[in-house]
Amino acid sequence: LMGANMQRQAVPTLRADKPLVGTGMEKPIALDSGVAVVAKRGGTVQYVDASRIVIKVNEDETVAGEAGIDIYNLIKYTRSNQNTCINQIPCVNLGDPINRGEVLADGPSTDLGELALGQNIRVAFMPWNGYNFEDSMLVSERVVQQDRFTTIHIQELSCVARDTKLGSEE
Repeated sequence: LMGANMQRQAVPTLRADKPLVGTGMEKPIALDSGVAVVAKRGGTVQYVDASRIVIKVNEDETVAGEAGIDIYNLIKYTRSNQNTCINQIPCVNLGDPINRGEVLADGPSTDLGELALGQNIRVAFMPWNGYNFEDSMLVSERVVQQDRFTTIHIQELSCVARDTKLGSEE
């Protein structure tokens, strides 16, 4: 269980993993956060790749004079205000039938439209040769190799190049 302050401080991992045990509020929170892409109208997936999803809208949901196609452009590797990475990943396949309100793409810290702030790993609280003294912990190499807790941070740096007597700076 996590408190509100812990959830606020969570950093999105490279591979989101929805919780095995939840409260039932994970899906509404993920949808209300605005990071997941949700279908405006029902239809069928005509085209999907890493940066775009195209849906052919059902005939009963189209209005005269409107295009029968919805195009959703996904956000790819953009910096957030907290210097973390915003990346949307499609979770639909070509030809899938889509209903209104269904999740089309996951954002940071979402997995199939559910909030995924942590990882599901097996944990043992026990002493081990003094390496986990007081508040330290040990992690297996497999967790590191699978990038379970890997995050991407994007920093924006700027500098000013000035013209001097000897020429412009490089």
